[in-house]
Amino acid sequence: MSIMGLKKKQPKTFKVKVITMDAEMEFSCEVKWKGKDLFDLVCRTIGLRETWFFGLQFIVKDTFAWLKMEKKVLDQEVPKEDPITFHFLAKFYPEKVEEELVQEITQHLFFLQVKKQILDEEIYCSPEASVLLASYAVQAKYGDYDPNFHKPGFLAQDELLPKRVLKQYQMTADMWEEKITAWYAEHRGIARDEAEMEYLKIAQDLEMYGVNYFPITQNKRDTDLLLGVDALGLHIYIPDNKLSSKKSFAWSGIRNISYSEKEFTIKPLDKKAEVFKFYSSQLRVNKLILQLCIENHDLFMRRRKVDSIEVQQMKAQAREEKARKKMERQRLAREKKLREEAERAKEDLERRLYQLQDESRLANEALIRSEETADLLAEKAQIAEEEAKLLAQKAAEAEQERQRLEVTALKTKEEKRLMEQKMREAELIAVKLVEESERRSKEAEQLKQDLNEAREAERRAKHRLLEITKPSYPVIASYSAHPPADVGDLNLESGSFKFDFKDTDMKRLSMEIERERVEYMEKSKHLQEQLKELKTEIEALKLEERQANMGIPTNATMEFSDNAYTPLSNLNLQSVTAKTQVAFLEEL
Repeated sequence: MSIMGLKKKQPKTFKVKVITMDAEMEFSCEVKWKGKDLFDLVCRTIGLRETWFFGLQFIVKDTFAWLKMEKKVLDQEVPKEDPITFHFLAKFYPEKVEEELVQEITQHLFFLQVKKQILDEEIYCSPEASVLLASYAVQAKYGDYDPNFHKPGFLAQDELLPKRVLKQYQMTADMWEEKITAWYAEHRGIARDEAEMEYLKIAQDLEMYGVNYFPITQNKRDTDLLLGVDALGLHIYIPDNKLSSKKSFAWSGIRNISYSEKEFTIKPLDKKAEVFKFYSSQLRVNKLILQLCIENHDLFMRRRKVDSIEVQQMKAQAREEKARKKMERQRLAREKKLREEAERAKEDLERRLYQLQDESRLANEALIRSEETADLLAEKAQIAEEEAKLLAQKAAEAEQERQRLEVTALKTKEEKRLMEQKMREAELIAVKLVEESERRSKEAEQLKQDLNEAREAERRAKHRLLEITKPSYPVIASYSAHPPADVGDLNLESGSFKFDFKDTDMKRLSMEIERERVEYMEKSKHLQEQLKELKTEIEALKLEERQANMGIPTNATMEFSDNAYTPLSNLNLQSVTAKTQVAFLEEL
């Protein structure tokens, strides 16, 4: 075996790992492959046609570099590792994302990269814009907001806001989620690619969007400036302020950029304008700056020319694809709506079925209860029938008792009527007796008056008699020793006359008064006997009424009896008065 055959064979391939924003891929590359060969393989693998925005980035001595297309991969300063790691990233940024980004994959890769730069605070974003961008990111990831599915806490594992914004306010994660969800709910109906495009349209207006910063000095002693390279031109910043540039040079106003070792010269298109020079100490960074300036300028000029046939075809296909997707989304929306309506109808039918089942179960239970109730009611009906018979028997007995009580009541009523009639007659008799008593009283008064008149007449008669006999007294005095017999006879006659007059009148008056008194006593005795008989009958009637339970109050009877006896009391008083008058007359 020859010495050459013993030599170790050199490998013909090497392994490469390419990391995109959403995937990792490994390739086996030939040793002779250039950077363009590997780049084209990656683009074909992910289906990317807008290749001019992207590149393969690798790390060399803590600085990043881009794989050159025209040189072999292994001839460049790539890491000596197996596999060799590259990052597939956007190298250049469009001026207007909506017009320049045609493919959906291009939009998606830009969206993921810009989102990562904002969250890593490589691009400054205000808190308000951060919340709005986060809402579009959530729409792109989760689709339309559904409160039944997206419960509180569903964003707990997602990184949506820069740490600087979270530290800037004293708000909890739930409060931030509530604000993001409020915006997220308003994006209903926006597709994923549309949400990503809205995200990029907002992000492209941020001051640090698409800018690559490099430390430079304006002279060899100072290191206090930053050079920013983006799609619109070159910008000079101070290190503490990356948002507003100190000086800017648009690509359209730059005539030439020259590079000599560490010195850069920017010559404006206007020859009268001042030439700007700056210095960079690292050779590798200087080459990167020059490469970015050339390629950004080329893209700037390319945008202002007519699109190539390839780009026109891509845009036409993209429009057709968007129109097709729009129609597909509309169809899906209609189908979704119909499906939702069908699901709602199904839910309604299921709910109705459950309701009917519940109603059927309740009806069965009610039927069972009704049967049990019917049995109970049948028993109760039998018991009620027996009770009805007993009640009918008791009703008959009660009817007989009622008839008997009615007969008794009629008898009692008739007896009461008779008693009332007798009482009224007794009252009339009492009234008559009172009237008779009054009449007798008046007669007694009249008799008294007559007696007084008789006394007055007697007095006058005496006085007259005295007047008649007065002239004879002197003669009698003269013959007092021998009184005549005629004078004695005259005195006797006078006395006899006086006695006869009193005795006749008094006897006559006494006889009349005695006769009236006897008559009055007989009438009073007869009336008292009638009243006693009436009282006995009333007491008997009260006893019968109490036994018949007719409910006639005893007080009423007693009151009636008192009223019946009232005239008698008055009559007795008047009788006493009359007796007193008679005694007085007897004394007279």
